[in-house]
Amino acid sequence: MSVPAPFDLSPFLPTEAVPVRHLYVHVPFCPSICPYCDFHVLTRRSGQVEAYLEQLEREAALLSASYATELDTVYLGGGTPSFLRDDELARLTQIVRQHLGWGRLENTLEVNPGTVSAARAQHWRSLGFDRASVGVQSLHDPTLKFLGRQHDAEQARQAVGQLSAAGFRVSGDLITAVAGQPLDDDIAGLIELGVGHISAYTLTIEPGTPFARRGVTVAEDDERAGFERTAELLTEAGFGRYEISNYARPGEHSRHNSAYWQNRFYLGLGPGAAGHYPSADPQLRAERRTNPQLHDWLAHNFSAGPAGETEGIDAEEHVTDALFMGLRTRAGVDLAELSRASGLDVVGRYAEPLRRNLAAHLLIREGEQLRATEQGWWLLNKVLGDFVNG
Repeated sequence: MSVPAPFDLSPFLPTEAVPVRHLYVHVPFCPSICPYCDFHVLTRRSGQVEAYLEQLEREAALLSASYATELDTVYLGGGTPSFLRDDELARLTQIVRQHLGWGRLENTLEVNPGTVSAARAQHWRSLGFDRASVGVQSLHDPTLKFLGRQHDAEQARQAVGQLSAAGFRVSGDLITAVAGQPLDDDIAGLIELGVGHISAYTLTIEPGTPFARRGVTVAEDDERAGFERTAELLTEAGFGRYEISNYARPGEHSRHNSAYWQNRFYLGLGPGAAGHYPSADPQLRAERRTNPQLHDWLAHNFSAGPAGETEGIDAEEHVTDALFMGLRTRAGVDLAELSRASGLDVVGRYAEPLRRNLAAHLLIREGEQLRATEQGWWLLNKVLGDFVNG
């Protein structure tokens, strides 16, 4: 199996003067709440979106004053960003452009199939979005009904076609390990639609969700079968598995999400948004901050500083973060580069977990490049726990 050249994991120096190149904007509003969803989402109420946009501008102004930005990517996630009305989304993009700029390489809009029309797709392109991440989830109507989705399979097919016709690079999201789901048909259907990228996630039952309260479970055998079958079919179809859950045709990988997996700096804008920031403290490698949810975020005074608690990331946490993200990718992590960036002797500091996981064939080392095997991907939480616990 050929392995692509490793990502450049050279981090930006931890100084406010170095530009941040990636921005995530959280739009929490959805037409309805899916029973498996554990994100910060809510249905809209009168006046809420207007208040959200006003506060978003205040936070964007603060981020602009606090960090140098030369954006390569912008990602609007949610929630359902495409649920915003045309004038609301236009205002949001204007706020981002005015205060922070716009992505030089890629600008992604998360899209619910039920919100798409040919005219809206053209409007979104005119705003500067060039990549659409579409929540297809399945092309089997009974599966969609079980998942609580408000669109049907035909709407998903039409949405992908309309977005493609408008000039978008299209990624389709797929949920696997759903009882009764015809997974082979779902994958074949997405491929036939011509998407260049597929994100395939196992159905996970998170505490507090409606599925958890209803006692819905997912058998481990079904998880494993879906995990392996998805990889088999998409690889046969010419999609490269460049991250544990993400597959792309050549040149179609997500540049924004790759920044996460490379442990790059990124800004988080909006309620519930997380960010990975440069730190002015020379003892730290970075800072992490997650915004509060909508009610508290709207009440925050951004003229007094950022919302949420800021957590410093020291050298050891920088290493475990880089391993946590980088080992999800096919390319893996460059140990020598990680040692240089962190100031730690990574191989010496983590000699025992490296030895155990290499011996168990969960990791493989080729020169300075460390990556997970297929079995290591399946057991990645265990592998990463070894490094965290030393």
